[in-house]
Amino acid sequence: MSDSSRPTIDITLLERQYTIACPPEEEDKLERAARYLDRAMQGIHAQGKVMDRERVAIMAALNIANELLETQDHQRAGEQSLSELGERLDKALNHAPGKREGNSE
Repeated sequence: MSDSSRPTIDITLLERQYTIACPPEEEDKLERAARYLDRAMQGIHAQGKVMDRERVAIMAALNIANELLETQDHQRAGEQSLSELGERLDKALNHAPGKREGNSE
């Protein structure tokens, strides 16, 4: 079913193989993402509460989306802290003893 003009790669998710269209330069990233998703799906499946592949995939996607959002929140908080520290440093340097007016070193 794959178009021979488009390169594809086979990935395995929850012991089922899928053929995905993927440019050769993106294969490593796709394989890494597939391994991550497979581990998430295996973890949910191993709990035994969710057996249907589609539901396992949805739960894994929701968990990964939550991880991503938490990481983004932490990154934004870190960037804000760095920005505030930069502002404090600029103020401290501008009010440092020995700073002369008009000196723009």
